[in-house]
Amino acid sequence: MGSSPAPLGETPGTPAKRWLGLVVAAAVVILIMVYVPATRWFFLISVLLGIVIAGGLQLWHKYRPLKDEDVEDKRPLKLS
Repeated sequence: MGSSPAPLGETPGTPAKRWLGLVVAAAVVILIMVYVPATRWFFLISVLLGIVIAGGLQLWHKYRPLKDEDVEDKRPLKLS
C-alpha cells in the first residue's frame, strides 16, 4: 500500500530528516568552499547581496504595506 500525500502546506518527512538535509547541505557548501578557493568570494558576495536585498525589501514593505485594493485577484485558484 502507498502512503497518502501530505496535506496542502505541510512538508513530508520527519523533522529529523529535514534537519539532516540542512546539515548535509551546509556540509557540502563548506567542503566546496574549502577545496575550491574561488567559491569563497562568490559565496561571500552572494550572501552579502542577499542580505542587502532582503533588508531593502523589509524596509520597502514596512513603509509601503500592501493594501487589499493593491491585490487584484485574492483567490486565483478559487479554492474553497
